Amino acid sequence: MAQANSLDVVFAADTTTPEETEKPFTMDGELGIIVTTGNTEASTFKGRINAHQELSQWSNDYTIEGFYKQDEVTVDDETETQTTAQKIFLSGQGSYKLENPKHRLFAFGSYEDDRFSGFNHQATIAAGWAQELWKTDVSSFTYSIGPGYSMAERETGESVNGMIVRGALDYRWKISGTSEFRQTFSTEVGNENTKSKSESSVSAQINGSLALKVALILNHNTDVADDIEELDTQTSVTLVYNFF
Repeated sequence: MAQANSLDVVFAADTTTPEETEKPFTMDGELGIIVTTGNTEASTFKGRINAHQELSQWSNDYTIEGFYKQDEVTVDDETETQTTAQKIFLSGQGSYKLENPKHRLFAFGSYEDDRFSGFNHQATIAAGWAQELWKTDVSSFTYSIGPGYSMAERETGESVNGMIVRGALDYRWKISGTSEFRQTFSTEVGNENTKSKSESSVSAQINGSLALKVALILNHNTDVADDIEELDTQTSVTLVYNFF
């Protein structure tokens, strides 16, 4: 706790409370669709829903994400359309605020079904310490770290379960009145596999509820089959609609 207090002192100059009152519940939806025809036929769909709930004692986050892609490929000198990417990801985190509301205890859970990752599914539960280092009208930074348990099944049917340590961070910087940069990173370190995800994005407001978002997403698993790449990268341009 002494270490946490010392961090508060370091960032004391940047802990100004925003003038705007934070909404108790916010939700936004993200959508991107690309369809090409002619010499090359392909279709890509990306969707995501993010929700945030801010209560007197709890700060909760929920995410539902889907990605689907079809490409025209040549098999035995014949052209056919095949699914080349298919992913569903769900996550939720609840953070309980302590006497100092910037100090929190968190519980996290996630489930991922990525058809082309070499795993039939991957799931994680974790709990531990979370802290909001600072939050101003311009920027904010939060992190969490704690032990957990990972449950996964390879495409071969082999189970890969074990204890992990999960760490995550979320940095936001309001570039201007209509644009924002956001960097999120999480890693789940285990004996069998280390799973990490990074997302760097810039969003620009089009009107009061609609924004354009450009993002670079990196997904990495250290223990995969020989014919599977450890690192997946995704660059996307999507529209984001703020429901609340």
